[in-house]
Amino acid sequence: MSQQNWSGNIRFRARAIESPADLDQLRRIVTDNERVRALGSRHSFNDIADTDGVLIDLTRLNAPFEIDVKSRSAWVPAAARYAEIASAVEDHGLALRNMGSLPHISIGGAIATGTHGSGDGNRILGASVTGLEIVRADGRFEVLESEDPRFAGSVVGLGALGITTRVRLDLVPSFDVRQDIFLNAPWDEVLAGFDAVMGSGYRVSLFIADWGTDVVDQVWIKSVVGTTNAEAVLPAGVTAERATRQIGPIASGPTDSVTPQLGEPGRWLDRLPHFRRDAPPSNAGDELQSEFFVAREDAPAALAVLRTLAASISPVLLVSEVRSIAADDLWLSGAYGRDTIALHFTWRNDPDGVAALLPTIETALAPFDARPHWGKLSATGGGASVDRYPRGGDFRALVAAEDPAGRFTNEYLRRVLGS
Repeated sequence: MSQQNWSGNIRFRARAIESPADLDQLRRIVTDNERVRALGSRHSFNDIADTDGVLIDLTRLNAPFEIDVKSRSAWVPAAARYAEIASAVEDHGLALRNMGSLPHISIGGAIATGTHGSGDGNRILGASVTGLEIVRADGRFEVLESEDPRFAGSVVGLGALGITTRVRLDLVPSFDVRQDIFLNAPWDEVLAGFDAVMGSGYRVSLFIADWGTDVVDQVWIKSVVGTTNAEAVLPAGVTAERATRQIGPIASGPTDSVTPQLGEPGRWLDRLPHFRRDAPPSNAGDELQSEFFVAREDAPAALAVLRTLAASISPVLLVSEVRSIAADDLWLSGAYGRDTIALHFTWRNDPDGVAALLPTIETALAPFDARPHWGKLSATGGGASVDRYPRGGDFRALVAAEDPAGRFTNEYLRRVLGS
């Protein structure tokens, strides 16, 4: 089994990787080892999953799906990929409210790191979670319900509170989506009508290949078929040409892995992600990623600042993506307490070049209280102090209460918790 992450920039130091088949085996692995960490789909770009102890792979764990059509909810394995979950709930006429760009990631790792989809009315992926099944540091098995005061601090839990085995999700009726792409939208027009642009579909993404040009290279609009905003048009005052062929976020790259575009309606699970469930994702791992979250009202100014850094960014950039996220109450969510714009960077696989650039970007974004994505690269290597978040102190206290001996701790957590 591979002991590196998806892009190969992190080699795990674990002395063993264990794959329990049942809950009793999992509990023994946890209590028999001084240090343990859960291993997801390895899509984090920093050392959040690393440990010098034992990594636990949950893909063999007996953690069944339980889908309740009447209540529109489902218990799903934490190790399940979003593609698998989406297919299972679609078979019952149900849907996830949102998905990330990649359907290949596991739900346990996605929610623990605050991973998100996008859309003015859509919160991060973890906001659809209503229950967690967790093995604690002492081997105790606990079902944590959304009414529990610890719950909002446990969904985006950074792997610090236990090994999550199953997740309960709130679902909606299945729906159809179309996807339309617009090219070369002038920056001045996009910034002048920024809120209208970002609200022109169920999900909207801006893709920037070069921050130094006068245009946003691509605007992706995903619209729910049959709703009032299903026309898939840019707002008045924004001039751009509608794409007439399939195109990927990296315009010069292959298009066989992207989900169908050109306004062709399809089920939600085949349109909400950028990449197909049955094809290798994105740049096939030959990349690095960073992402920063700023308040919605600060986004135009933050984007303008990034444009001044184009000469420094361009040598290591593959593509950037700008998305909107609705506010939530999850303690360590990048969108905690504020409607948010996510500023994403897919970098060339150049660790030294990216590491040299990130302090410059973070200094430029500091006036906007930019929060780094927990699972991606930042100036510190990954993550940020929990004190950057209003409930960060409460999270630190929660970790101390649930794992007083530090069984789930690692270098990453020592950085972000400050101990």
